[in-house]
Amino acid sequence: MPENSLTVTDNRTGKVYSLPIEHGTIRAMDLRQIKTDPHDFGLLTYDPAFMNTCSCQSRITFIDGDAGILLYRGYPIEQLAEHSTFLETAYLLYRGSLPTREKLKMWVDGVTRHTILHENIRRFLGGFHYDAHPMGIFVATVSALSTFYQESKQIFDPEARRITFYRLVAKVPTIAAFAYRYSIGMPIAYPDNELSYTGNFLNMMFKGTEPRYRPDPVLERALEVLFILHADHEQNCSTSAMRVVGSAHTDPFTAIAAAAAALYGPLHGGANEAVLKMLNVIGSKDKIPEYIRRVKAGEVKLMGFGHRVYKNYDPRARIIKRTADEVFEVTGKNPLLDIALELERIALEDDYFVSRKLYPNVDFYSGIIYQAMGFPTEMFPVLFAMPRVAGWMSQWEEGLLDPEQKIARPRQIYLGAERRDYVPIEQREPALTGSMLP
Repeated sequence: MPENSLTVTDNRTGKVYSLPIEHGTIRAMDLRQIKTDPHDFGLLTYDPAFMNTCSCQSRITFIDGDAGILLYRGYPIEQLAEHSTFLETAYLLYRGSLPTREKLKMWVDGVTRHTILHENIRRFLGGFHYDAHPMGIFVATVSALSTFYQESKQIFDPEARRITFYRLVAKVPTIAAFAYRYSIGMPIAYPDNELSYTGNFLNMMFKGTEPRYRPDPVLERALEVLFILHADHEQNCSTSAMRVVGSAHTDPFTAIAAAAAALYGPLHGGANEAVLKMLNVIGSKDKIPEYIRRVKAGEVKLMGFGHRVYKNYDPRARIIKRTADEVFEVTGKNPLLDIALELERIALEDDYFVSRKLYPNVDFYSGIIYQAMGFPTEMFPVLFAMPRVAGWMSQWEEGLLDPEQKIARPRQIYLGAERRDYVPIEQREPALTGSMLP
């Protein structure tokens, strides 16, 4: 038997199979040869929630959850957060390498010239109810952009893909800010292309009656760091949605809307809001021990701790924790921070949480910072979606150009009724469902 292989004995038939191992995986299709007879479909795997299934090969993001390592194209997230900007990081994710000074300038200019939204989009926004959730507006508006830029459907044209990347990265802050200001009844603040990417977003969010908005450099840089940390995170729920929808050769605007819709779910993009709610429920440091007791009793959950991938301290959480100190020097300390710090200290000294590898994740501190900067909690999933567009587009294009990828179509285990014949309505017996519904 080859050394790099898995030997499988089918005890049903006694047959022995050798399955090649590559990159620590076996091909699921190799299992199809394992049959009980020639008419057998072949062996399948059952993996709810894709806990141990690789759907693609990727060169974009690497995570070592046990060691707490996150790399973008091989670069440690700590180095990018310290030295890079969001647009430079977006270039890295999309192009695969860090740009030269000249290429970065061309890249930034390419994005900046696309920040303005078509005026018809403003009228489109006017169709939403006054209290519409900003994330709902974001999802719908991004999808609507596909009808404004028909060339985005030319997905195998490299130039069309490049322009679409520029448009999406440039326009999502404008959409996000418009959605927020519309939801609170404030007039639209147009982009100021002389500002940085994050500075312009702060301008569109918070500009008042002043002739020119000048963002605080500390908050501007903090937002850069947060955007870098959220730019990509491997094959999570929303990224998988982007790839699955993209596998149908859907245009990027529509696929991004699908990814954002996945992010809209409270188990994904709403986690940092859940942390704030938990800290408000706790209320003060002296009530933390009682809350910890309730967590251990299974009565409540410890939000912002633990992660599907990380079994160590989330490296993004360490960076955000440092960033928080800089932000609070400008905004004043968020009163919830003391509760969060004490909760973290107690949890990390408690064997109940340590033995279960429940460490703080990126959501534990990000909501506190966003709240201190003046963002309402309804904007949190939007703030998550904006920078993730760069990662989603990079993942979408990688999947599009992968010759092994086809339209996504998972299998199922059918447990329903066997074949049965249609019964005329007058001959049917009442269904014993236990329900009063028809």
